[in-house]
Amino acid sequence: MSDCDELSPELRAHLRQLLAFDTTSRESNLALIDAIADYFEKLGIAATRVYNQERTKANLYARLGPAGNGGVMLSGHTDVVPVDGQNWSVEPFQLTERDGKCYGRGSADMKGFLGCVLTALPTFVSANLRMPLHLAFSYDEEVGCLGVRSLIAHLNASVEKPAMCIIGEPTSMQPVYGHKGKIGMRCKIHGYACHSAYAPNGVNAIEYAAKLIGKITELAEPLKTQCDERFDPPYSTLQTGVIQGGSALNIVPQYCQFDMEMRYLPKTDASVTFSALKQYAHNSLQPLMQQVHESARVEFEPLSAYPPLLTDPQSEFASWLSQWSDSSGFGTVAFGTEGGLFDEAGITTLVCGPGSMEQGHKSDEFVTVKQLNRCMAMLDNLRQWMSAD
Repeated sequence: MSDCDELSPELRAHLRQLLAFDTTSRESNLALIDAIADYFEKLGIAATRVYNQERTKANLYARLGPAGNGGVMLSGHTDVVPVDGQNWSVEPFQLTERDGKCYGRGSADMKGFLGCVLTALPTFVSANLRMPLHLAFSYDEEVGCLGVRSLIAHLNASVEKPAMCIIGEPTSMQPVYGHKGKIGMRCKIHGYACHSAYAPNGVNAIEYAAKLIGKITELAEPLKTQCDERFDPPYSTLQTGVIQGGSALNIVPQYCQFDMEMRYLPKTDASVTFSALKQYAHNSLQPLMQQVHESARVEFEPLSAYPPLLTDPQSEFASWLSQWSDSSGFGTVAFGTEGGLFDEAGITTLVCGPGSMEQGHKSDEFVTVKQLNRCMAMLDNLRQWMSAD
């Protein structure tokens, strides 16, 4: 019997269904949400949809077990990253099983975890739970943890708010208690165009963008002196990722924009760095630009943001997860999650899920059957821990 044959029929069916939905962040996730809600209804679980403003996407929230505050929430995002420009050897939006691996976009990040939760759910329904189980499936995590914010608002307004949360992002089933926060920012430089033969009469937007990027490099240096060895790299980082500008070589460019990001350690005040950058742009560069033409200016546009996560590994909940996992200890991850937002809402949050981010976002993304079965074992252990019997 191959490793793939060890995948339970129930888990295989759920994973096949989940992977078949193209829930790339630019697309709607409503068909997937409806399918999960229908499954909940068959189990006798009432679900609530929390829509975006356009009602083209939705979070799904449900709870079961005894009434009251507290309990554990299982959380995951339903969106996936694009497959555009990637060379896949299998169909990305269908389940392919081969050599103990389950391939498909989102198999690792993070429909594998969602499939495990759906498979385990009937055992939670039939259990005599001593605390409630909450289920939270969000949209648009991949483009800045957008959907979960309205879901958290829904939780904060509820009288039955969870106390603890496991986010099933791919960590190779190793418990994670921390990650850095992130702020993404777009800088727009509005210059003044003229023929390049008369360059001093124009405001070169690209050249001023270069000065700002140089300032970003300068501001990144002191961040390296504030270290926390629990993270890799052990300091906050600042970098420019995308730049666009100019139209022709013989025209002084009127416009340039670039996107930058800061990934910062817990307890780091990221606003200090961004304030210094904006002060340099508005107090030093912009007056020089406006000496040539009064319309020249620099603007900043927020793109995305989520806070860092740093959960106390000595809590009862963390101790349970650590003992169950047989891990040498808790760790951190370089990528971000929705965990920092849950933590800000007063929900003790840990990250643990099947698969590895080494496969996430890549062509031929996969999760191993071994990892999925390990996740099923974690959920079975969680059910026992939450049960009154």
